[in-house]
Amino acid sequence: MATVETQTQTHAGDASLFYKQVPETSYELEWAQLATLDLSKFDQPGGKEVLAKQLEQAIQTIGFFYIVNFGLSQEEVDRQFAIGKSVFELPSEEKLKYRADLENGGYNGYKPLGLRQVAPGVVDNTEIYNIPKFIPAYAQPHPEIITAHKDEIEHFARHIHDNIVRKLLVLFSIILELPEDALTSHHRYTEKSDCHLRYMKYHRRSAEDNKRLENVWVKGHTDFGSLTLLFRQPVAALQVRGAEDEAWRWVKPFDGSITVNVADALQFLTNGFLKSSIHRVVAPPPDQAHVDRLGVLYFVRPEDGLELRPVQSAVLARLGYDKNADEAAVGITAGEWVKARVKGNISRISGTDKEQGTEQEVLKGKKAKYYN
Repeated sequence: MATVETQTQTHAGDASLFYKQVPETSYELEWAQLATLDLSKFDQPGGKEVLAKQLEQAIQTIGFFYIVNFGLSQEEVDRQFAIGKSVFELPSEEKLKYRADLENGGYNGYKPLGLRQVAPGVVDNTEIYNIPKFIPAYAQPHPEIITAHKDEIEHFARHIHDNIVRKLLVLFSIILELPEDALTSHHRYTEKSDCHLRYMKYHRRSAEDNKRLENVWVKGHTDFGSLTLLFRQPVAALQVRGAEDEAWRWVKPFDGSITVNVADALQFLTNGFLKSSIHRVVAPPPDQAHVDRLGVLYFVRPEDGLELRPVQSAVLARLGYDKNADEAAVGITAGEWVKARVKGNISRISGTDKEQGTEQEVLKGKKAKYYN
């Protein structure tokens, strides 16, 4: 079992939550070489420009990178892990009261374990609880463990959006030689978008099931929005696909870091200059095979009404990414794209439509590709 210490009072008011992360694997794995951005430099003289140059170099090889010094303590992060763990420990009948409307593209709330077949006789091993932005448009009921800690969760989520996501979007705007608010103006916290904080649990699998799956729990895919932020997760399972050699490499869980990857919306908005990163989840090494993998993530998505057409950028023009821009703009909004991809994920049956490089049409001729 995971080494977890949790003490929770779930009534409104005082609550004490403790979480101890599991040890990292002792196995020598082929780790991806990812750049690390120190966000404490952002507000220093010339700091944004230095970070933008570092980020630009990083995304030439792979759309994954680390950030550190992002303004949240390890205690604050671990408390979110503890809350997430408490949510998944609730009885099934309680969790199902908050089930997300996944079949119609709704993402907020609870996604139960085992909705999809991922191989003959094997179903998916993920439970998810998504918490949308804390604005009136997304007011909805939540389990008591979440409502009792609403202020803390909201502070955490707003810090991510205001003090981490904002800075990263400014850096991408600098790379594109656009005004600094070119991307942040389409990612306002007060407006409707599918940004959300996620608690996610991968249940451990038997050796027999792992063999049936060839050790691949979630096949290679891209994410739907602009960016995905994964707080340090010591259970080794995430792999990224190299842009040049197409090899899969493990993502190392560095202390005090968040792993960030580029997603679909930024690829659409730059006509492929920023590439949506391909990644997958695999069975952990043997010394972590007995552990349930708990995650805390934040998904960044543009405002629902933003049409995902390429921006006008001198960089894109100089590098030839302005070619066929009119064809790339097919009238899809960010909200439409997310809903269509959610519905597509629920309806897919692995083993029939997810062979290596298989494409699935999502919306208006735009496709998503899946990899083994």
